[in-house]
This record gives sequence, structure tokens and C-alpha cells, in this order.
Amino acid sequence: MSPPSPERILIIKLGALGDMIQAMGPAQAIRQHHPNAQITLLTTSPFEKLAHAAPYFDTVWIDPRPSFWRNPGALWQFRLKLRAARFDRVYDLQTSDRSSFYRLLFLPGPMPEWSGIARGASHPHANPLRDFVHTIERQRDQLKYAGIDDVPMTDLSWLDADLSGLALADSGQVLLVPGGAAHRPEKRWPAASYAALAAHVVGRGLQPVILGGAIETALAQEIYATVPQALDLTGRTDFGMIAALARKARCAIGNDTGPMHLIAAIGCPATVLFSSASDPAITRPRGPEVTVLKRERLADLSPAEVAASLPLG
Repeated sequence: MSPPSPERILIIKLGALGDMIQAMGPAQAIRQHHPNAQITLLTTSPFEKLAHAAPYFDTVWIDPRPSFWRNPGALWQFRLKLRAARFDRVYDLQTSDRSSFYRLLFLPGPMPEWSGIARGASHPHANPLRDFVHTIERQRDQLKYAGIDDVPMTDLSWLDADLSGLALADSGQVLLVPGGAAHRPEKRWPAASYAALAAHVVGRGLQPVILGGAIETALAQEIYATVPQALDLTGRTDFGMIAALARKARCAIGNDTGPMHLIAAIGCPATVLFSSASDPAITRPRGPEVTVLKRERLADLSPAEVAASLPLG
């Protein structure tokens, strides 16, 4: 008699970097709850390499974001792919209108069990307060409704990279993350304030290291023009390198943006800056040593106040 086929599980997580980092604890819990399952992650292309490195997924799919109106053929092909996979259960950790709509693509026909907020879900997250708690608590609560009680904090011990090619000083590093979403400038502490903080870091005998995407190189150059001892790594680091830098650094300072979630989860002491544009009670990075500084306007936060929050030794 042949052994039964393993469970087929789909996890949906499409969001930004911070959301992906905070979903790794739930992904670990799902893997532990379904130890012999074939687990597929549906995500977006910026996180494909990160997902392949994680030990929780057997297969990674990239969301084609099919549109009924603009590309019905792609939507049909995605529907066929979902149905052919014969998933036994779906954990929708995105819980958006799009991810909930994907449940309808299984109709008509066998419907997998569904954890999320989609209409007709077999394991609905029915807590009316779900949108008023931190992302980590919301996901833990969602999985509890699905029968998973033990959800660990994010463990990124598997994420690493070689830093030997970088010009890192022996004196030690302080990571600066001055960027963020380009369409949300109110969430950014001014580059001039980062430059003043970088000068303070140099004065303490440490090396400021500026992190961010290539789009943030202009911000880094503004800091570097004032503090040429800073190391500009914008556009030069992947997620593994950020993790390795966070393990090595004395501490990190940054805006409410994705890399700070990764840095904090690694365990690097992190100071995260919030304006009135976002609520740290719901979105703050989680980690063993996270400090939040909040002002209505980040321009009102002085470099001296930020420096006082950093463990510079």
C-alpha cells in the first residue's frame, strides 16, 4: 500500500519587506504544524531570493497580479495553476482584497481549507479588533483560529552573507537607514539630521554605514558630503548582507522602513523614528532591543536626542 500523499499547503504573503520579515515567525509555525507538508509560498518578485533562502518553503511562486479587465488570459492561467496544485489548506497572511479574491479562483470545484478573511473561509479570522493590533499579534491570532497556538518570533539565523568585499573599519559600525517610501516623505528624518548624527558617530570613533536602495543614493551622498568617513552602501546590499551587517554593527538608526524590521529582528540594537504618519503600536519593528522615537514632525527631532538613544559605548 503506497503511503498517503503529503499535505499541500499554500501561504500567501505579498507585502513589503517589513511585512515579509514579520511573517517569518508564522511561516515557521506553519512548517512546524505541518512538518511533512509540501509548502508553497505565493509572494512578489522582490522577495523571491529571500523566500528561497528561508527554510520554511518547498516552492516559491511569484504572484502574476492578474487583472480580469486588462489581462483575462493571465487570470485564467493563474486559476488553472492554483487548481492544478490541489492545495489542502491556504494560509492567507496578506489578508487583502486581492489575496481574498484568489479564493474564488478555486471555484467551481474542490475548495481548500482557508485561513484568512475571505468570505466563506473555513478558518476565518473573525476577531473584530484584528486591524487595531500589531501585525505580529494579528497573525498569531489568525493562526490560533486555524489551530496553531505556538508562533515564535522571527528567527533569521539562516540569513547571512559574506562581507569581506566591503570597506568596513575595524573600529565598529553604526548603520544608518535614511530612506523609505518615496511617496511618504513625511516618514523621513531629514538627511541633514542624519549627517549631523553621522558626524557624532565618527566623533565616537565609529564608522557610519548608510544602507538603502539605489533610489536613495542621493540621500546618502548628501550625508557623505558632510561626513566623508561614512561608507555609502546604498544599492549595494541584498537582504543577506543587511543581516550580516546588523550582526556586526554596534547599533542602527533609521526611519519606519523595511530594512529596520530586518535589522531589529537580527537583534541589532535599533532606534526607529516615527512621525504622525504611522503608528508604532501597530507597525513598529520587533526585536530584542528596539527603541522608538516619535514626533509629529520628524524635522523637530534633534540629532542630539537621537544620539542619546544609541548605545555607542
